[in-house]
Amino acid sequence: MVAPKRALLSVFDKRGITELARFLADRGVEIISTGGTASILDEANIPFCPISEYTLYPELMNGRVKTLHPKIHGGILARRDKEHHLKEAAEHGIELIDLVCVNLYPFESVVRKGCTLDEAIENIDIGGPTLIRAAAKNFEAVVVLTDPADYEPVMKEIEHTGKVSLETRKRLAVKAFRHTANYDAKIDTYLSSELCGERVLRLMFTQGRVLRYGENWHQRAELYVEQDVTECTLPKARQLHGKQMSYNNYVDLDCALQCVRSIAALADDAVVAIVKHNNPCGLATGKRLSEVLQAAWAGDPISAFGSLICTNRPFDMEAAAFLKDKFVEAVLAPSFEPDALNALKAKSPNIRLLELEGDWSELSIEYTYRYIPGGMLRQTRDTESVAEWRCVSRRQFPEHKVPLAMFSWVACKHTRSNAIVIAEEYAPHAYRVLSMGAGQPNRVDSIRRLAIPKAYDNLKMAYGLEGEELEEVARRVLSECVLSSDAFFPFADSIEAAAQGHIQYIVSPGGSIRDDEVIAAADRLNIAMVFTKMRHFLH
Repeated sequence: MVAPKRALLSVFDKRGITELARFLADRGVEIISTGGTASILDEANIPFCPISEYTLYPELMNGRVKTLHPKIHGGILARRDKEHHLKEAAEHGIELIDLVCVNLYPFESVVRKGCTLDEAIENIDIGGPTLIRAAAKNFEAVVVLTDPADYEPVMKEIEHTGKVSLETRKRLAVKAFRHTANYDAKIDTYLSSELCGERVLRLMFTQGRVLRYGENWHQRAELYVEQDVTECTLPKARQLHGKQMSYNNYVDLDCALQCVRSIAALADDAVVAIVKHNNPCGLATGKRLSEVLQAAWAGDPISAFGSLICTNRPFDMEAAAFLKDKFVEAVLAPSFEPDALNALKAKSPNIRLLELEGDWSELSIEYTYRYIPGGMLRQTRDTESVAEWRCVSRRQFPEHKVPLAMFSWVACKHTRSNAIVIAEEYAPHAYRVLSMGAGQPNRVDSIRRLAIPKAYDNLKMAYGLEGEELEEVARRVLSECVLSSDAFFPFADSIEAAAQGHIQYIVSPGGSIRDDEVIAAADRLNIAMVFTKMRHFLH
C-alpha cells in the first residue's frame, strides 16, 4: 500500500484537478506543480511548490524543458526497497514523489482540426510521457494518474484506507503505458505521412478473451474489443446464458445485427434476422415480435436449424414459446423479458443469450478492416443505401411497392455476393424475405438455380400444394414480390430467368455496359425496374 506524501501535478486537461489537489493538500500531501496547473492551484488558494523552486532551475525554452530533472525523476524512479537508491537520493537532495498526475498536450485534437507542421510539433509532449512512464515503471511505490475519471476512485480509496492498494496501482500503471503508447502511435501516424509520405495504420483493441474455437474446431480464436465506441456493437453485448461463444458465432451474429439495424432504419417496426453461415436466411418486419419471428423462420425453415437470431425488440414470452422445439445457437436482443429469459434457459443449457448495449441509431465507426496474410485491408463502412431511385423501364414502378422494394434492397445489401433477394409483403406493411440466392460465382445462377426454386419450395411448404396448384400460387405471390440484385446484371439472361419465375418488379444498381439490353429485356417482359446507382457487394 502507498500513502502519498508528495505529489507532482502537471496536466493539460484541467478537469477535476482542483478537487484532487485540495483533497491531497487537506491530507498534508506536499504538491509540486508546473505552468498552467500551478496557476489554477494558486487561484484556488491550494498550497504548492512551483517546479522551478523545487528543482532550482527555471522552466526553459518556452516550457520545453521543465520536468526533465534528476530531482523529479530520481524522486519518482527511486526503488524504496533498494538501500543504495535511497542513499543516493539522500546524498543528492532528492525527495521521494509518491503520486504523479499528468496528462498530455492534445496532439490528436490539434492535428484533427487542421494545423501547420510547426504547430503539430509544438504539441508533441516530451516531459509528460517521460513522467508517466517513470511513474508507471515504479508502480510498486508510485501512484500514476492520467485520466480525470480515476481521480475520484483514488480519493475514495485514500479516504477509506489512507493508502492506494497495489491492485489499483497496477491497473493505473497499465492504463498509463497504454496512454503513452497510443499517444506515440498518433504522432507516428501523423509524422510518417507529413515527413515521409508514408501511410501508417495502427489499431488498438483490448479486453481480449478466448473463444470456444475458430472457424473450425482445430483453430484457436480470440475476440478483442475496440475502445471508445458508443454505437451498438456485438463485442459489447453481455452474455446472459449458454455456451462460450465461438469465432463463427460472432461473425454470424454481427451479420444479423448489422442487417437488423439497417432494416430497422427504414421504419419503426420489429425486425428479426435469422442468420446461417453469414447470410440472412430469414428476415422479416412487422408489429408483433412473435409474428415477425415466425415470418422470418418461414423464409427458410431448413437453414434456420442451428441458426442465430437477432431482433431490435425485447424478446418476449410469445417469441420464446415459438422457439420451444427449435434448435438455435444464439439469440441477440436489446433485452429479455424475465419469463422469456427463464423459458429460453430451461429450453437448453447451451443456447447463447446475449443482451445488447449502445445506441442503435448511431453509426460512429468509420472503417472496416480485413486481415489477409501479410497485410491489412481497410475501407470506409458501407452505411449508404441508394444514390438515386430511377425507374428505367417503360412500366412504371408503383409507389406502393417502394417500401417493399427498399426492404428487399437493404436485405440484399447484407447477403453474400452474387446476391439475389426476393421479398414479399406477407401482411399489410409487413415484409419478409421469401427466398435468396447468395455466394454464387455468377448472378444468373443465384436467380435460376437458387432464389426462384427456393421461393417455390417455401410456397410448397406454406400451402401444401404441388403441380398446377403450386404454379398458380407461385404466379400470384411472386408477381407481387420485388427481386433485388446487389450489383448490375451483366446480361439480359438474368431478367429472363426472373420473368420465368413470375417476377415483375426488380431493383438493381445498373451500370453495366449492357444496361440497354437489360432494360430492353425488362420492357419486352413487362417488368418494372429501378436503378439505384449504388452497388453493394459483400465478399
